[in-house]
Amino acid sequence: MGQPLLSFLALIVTLGVLITVHEFGHFWVARRCGVRVLRFSVGFGRPLWRRLGRDGVEYVIGAIPLGGYVRMLDGREGEVPAGSEAQAFDRQPVARRFAIVAAGPLFNFIFAILAYCVLFSSGVPQVRPVLSAPPAGTAAAVAGFQEGDEVVSIDGEGAGSLDLVLMRLAELAKPGGTLEIRVRDQYGQPANRSLALPEDFAANGDMLSTLGLLPYRPRLPAVIGGLIAEGAGAAAGLQVGDRVVSVDGERIGDWEQWAARVRAHPGQAMQVTVEHDDVARTLTLIPAVRDTPRGKEGLAGVHAAVPQDLADSLRVVVRYGPFEAAAAAVTKTWEMSAFTLRMLGRMLVGEASLDNLSGPLTIAQMAGQSAAVGWSAFLSFLALVSISLGVLNLLPVPVLDGGHLAWYCVEMVKGSPVSEAVQGVGQRIGLALLLALMGLAFYNDLARLLGP
Repeated sequence: MGQPLLSFLALIVTLGVLITVHEFGHFWVARRCGVRVLRFSVGFGRPLWRRLGRDGVEYVIGAIPLGGYVRMLDGREGEVPAGSEAQAFDRQPVARRFAIVAAGPLFNFIFAILAYCVLFSSGVPQVRPVLSAPPAGTAAAVAGFQEGDEVVSIDGEGAGSLDLVLMRLAELAKPGGTLEIRVRDQYGQPANRSLALPEDFAANGDMLSTLGLLPYRPRLPAVIGGLIAEGAGAAAGLQVGDRVVSVDGERIGDWEQWAARVRAHPGQAMQVTVEHDDVARTLTLIPAVRDTPRGKEGLAGVHAAVPQDLADSLRVVVRYGPFEAAAAAVTKTWEMSAFTLRMLGRMLVGEASLDNLSGPLTIAQMAGQSAAVGWSAFLSFLALVSISLGVLNLLPVPVLDGGHLAWYCVEMVKGSPVSEAVQGVGQRIGLALLLALMGLAFYNDLARLLGP
């Protein structure tokens, strides 16, 4: 299956599952509060499928899978039949309305907890945070980091995997600040490193390379172990198992030498000689161009072949028993929710780059990549997106669930509903903010897709 098709299908599954979970939360709690549900829709626009259930609810799948809704009997949206007033949403006590609206995001968090329970019970592979020697002049080099250092904690917060290192840096790092990083050196001895951050530091996808905290890269033969479907290497005709012999007539000794040559030739044609089953052939490779803190670099879209024993030594599998998995899942969901909220706050005050915002194109790409890796990676991705969906919907922005909850909080305090005029103004402001946010996310998607 081609990567674009896989990404599209993975996006549809992601949106379908998470929207259904979210809307089912509203639906389930509304029914238990005695509210009559008229329609349960996943997607908007022209119905592709509809069915009238025995419970009187119309179930619909819409043509545009970018959302969904639960339509309830409501006097603000139409006439309520005589005798059905007690089943109307707007006639419910404020506490019930609050519970119905809050149930959508809550079910997203519950889904994430269940997903992490499955993952922690079955075992989650993680990359150990072992570092290479930092490039000269970087913050990591100045702090005294050495090849083989394994990160243990950052400012006292545990960081036992590369993913956790990235999360802690994004969460704790501030421009011009200092991070206290505890490591275990290549001899197993504990050590402390004080990492001074540059004044222009930005929490983004290039954090590690900007600081010089590069993941450990063992000396590997220049053998192609994998290719990105639409990368420059695949376009040039490279194949899995090819051993790079020379580039422009210069012998290549290992993978790092090959990678350095590619990085140094962004957008420039290179004559690459490879061997496969003792048969040599020469190809023309034109590396893609990407912007980095160090300037433009070439990108071939290929991965090294890593011996299994070496890969195992750099990997740790996190596995728990049933009760431990449940506790770890709740903790993980809480940590990721808090992290998402803090990152949104940092973007709001300018401490983190707005480039971190992602729209449907990036989500589709990430969904496809995680699905290609395997079910555990895809389930982890679903959990992460579900948490993001839950957090975003709880923001006190009119139009979102959090906006409605804010109105209900005001109603609880003042004893009467917020006027429709005020709510109308809030809806227009909220819609404008939401459209601006979606526009920025889509712009970031296009910037990543089209490149420089």
